[in-house]
Amino acid sequence: MSSQITDVAGILVGHSTDRGSGTGCTVVLAPEEGMRAAVHIRGRATGTREFDALSPRHLVPRIHALLLTGGSAFGLVAADGAMRWLAEHHRGFDAGVGVVPIVPSAVIFDLAFGSMCWPQPDDGYRACEAAQQKVEEGSVGAGTGATVGKAFGITSAMKSGVGTWAEARGEVVVGSLAVVNAFGDVRDGSGAILAGARAENGFLDARRYLADGGAPGGSFARAGTNTTLVVVATNARLERQELRSVAEMTADALAQRITPVGTQYDGDVIFAVSAGDVTPATALSVELLAQEATAMAIERSVRMAVGTEEIPGLAD
Repeated sequence: MSSQITDVAGILVGHSTDRGSGTGCTVVLAPEEGMRAAVHIRGRATGTREFDALSPRHLVPRIHALLLTGGSAFGLVAADGAMRWLAEHHRGFDAGVGVVPIVPSAVIFDLAFGSMCWPQPDDGYRACEAAQQKVEEGSVGAGTGATVGKAFGITSAMKSGVGTWAEARGEVVVGSLAVVNAFGDVRDGSGAILAGARAENGFLDARRYLADGGAPGGSFARAGTNTTLVVVATNARLERQELRSVAEMTADALAQRITPVGTQYDGDVIFAVSAGDVTPATALSVELLAQEATAMAIERSVRMAVGTEEIPGLAD
């Protein structure tokens, strides 16, 4: 059995998938008491909601779920459904007159994959209802319409999706979940391209092509249309400033597996959450485990993806 982000006790993951429209959303559900959280915004064109609550200076000490969704900025409405589910289960910040669930959210752009459609509040609710320890990977949830290798547009791209992995050292567990909708190609640990922009005789190698002065083509060569979303979770007791450092270090895993990465066309976001009280040997050890787990999660996002034949021009 593969390692998953839910190896971190108390973390659950649920999807809502609309294969017909090529979109969906994914919820990372916190333990009932919530979880400490921080974020690193690596991309230049993001779509987000309630990120203020992830600041070390914010009044609210914990969040109650994270929502990753397709549908670009339209898809952020799915968080309303996640909030409704959490409120019904009495999970949220105690505001005196009731609880207010805190659900930071981020989007990918998948509007060009299927129809012009996006997740609705009921999808966020269903994702919470479906949350469990076993994480389904591939073309599901927020990864339903995810693609990679878009240097020449959607017709030369390949399918991607959701991937997860976990690493452990002693009592410390660090897990990662990645939704990979990248402009660049995805590589394995040896540097070989696993999925990416395809030319007539194999992979284009977008990094080399663009470095040599090649011009990107297609509608995906513009800001906001490519995004990798990552959630790193640990049972190590880390405060929000330390979690921010974990998120920043995790960003290096994207450069290890996605080439090119961090371009003007990408809107990458990395969350880091702490759902436990285990004392780590060092904070640096957690950061490095987060890198390792995320690199594998990115790989699995393409290895586990299905439905390549559903993208026009991609069938072998």
